Amino acid sequence: MTESLVQRRHALSVLSQQLDVLARSPVPSFASTLRAIGLDPLTRTSPRVLQINVGKMCNQVCRHCHVDAGPDRTEIMTRETMTHCLAALDAAPFEVVDLTGGAPELNPDFRWLVEQVRARGRAVIDRCNLTILLVRGQHDLVDFLAGHQVEVVASLPYFQARQTDAQRGDGVFEKSIEGLRRLNAAGYGAADGRLKLNLVYNPVGAFLPPRQEAIERDFRRELAQRHDVRFNHLFTITNMPINRYLEYLLESGNFDEYMQRLQAAFNPAAARGVMCRDTLSVGWDGTLHDCDFNQQMQLGLPAGLPRHIADFRPEALHQAPIAIGNHCYGCTAGAGSSCGGAVE
Repeated sequence: MTESLVQRRHALSVLSQQLDVLARSPVPSFASTLRAIGLDPLTRTSPRVLQINVGKMCNQVCRHCHVDAGPDRTEIMTRETMTHCLAALDAAPFEVVDLTGGAPELNPDFRWLVEQVRARGRAVIDRCNLTILLVRGQHDLVDFLAGHQVEVVASLPYFQARQTDAQRGDGVFEKSIEGLRRLNAAGYGAADGRLKLNLVYNPVGAFLPPRQEAIERDFRRELAQRHDVRFNHLFTITNMPINRYLEYLLESGNFDEYMQRLQAAFNPAAARGVMCRDTLSVGWDGTLHDCDFNQQMQLGLPAGLPRHIADFRPEALHQAPIAIGNHCYGCTAGAGSSCGGAVE
């Protein structure tokens, strides 16, 4: 048996265990909670965002990473699969292509894909970890992103080193600040919004994020005063109880309490606005999912729908049902959570 096959079987075993843990969590099923507000089944609206995970390779190993990315991951999207993504883009009215990973920039065809999408007049988001901007071979990455007017969405757990390094590794904060300065120097984060630089905040520990507007003011003030760094907006994202973060919850004894906290904060308005309703998520291997979180749990689209980007048919997804599980409480707690921040 090859090493890759052994790794895949181990990963499937771990996912099975995680799904079982979530199913047995001390909260009502997410489906029953939706049923109580008349939102079962949860269905799709018009497609707006095509989110593409171009690979799980990353130059960092973050404690909260729901993708379980790192330098040892070898999963990478091929150019052939990217061409299927472009065909889907041509066939449906997607407005935005959201590129994620791992560190998406480590895919050797990342820049080619950006060029192809921009040539089609669609907006592009690069979910950047900031430290990748300092890696050997990426010296011109900032100029490339600016030249193609790519929106940068960058994770920064906090405006102080201790909290950031605790979540992302020693020395990451200082490297992240240097990455932000390079982006600012290229025009990112300016008030005119021509080159958008948005930050992402995930709480450190088993907590829900604070109100987005309040924490954005704190980040804006502290980053400007301490580091002369500017940005456009800050998005708060609730840590999802999957992969590494689920392992942390279990190891620290916080799992039951965290799930109860999410369920108690369930917001019907946030549930109606969840990102999976207008987003299609594409895995590195071309598999289709309702969202990036379902992708990491290997929950494909419900039965009867296309399962691979090569088989994409926009009409098949019209008002189609969405696959759900108890991890979905993470997107519907408080003001809600999405890849674009709070829902409300």
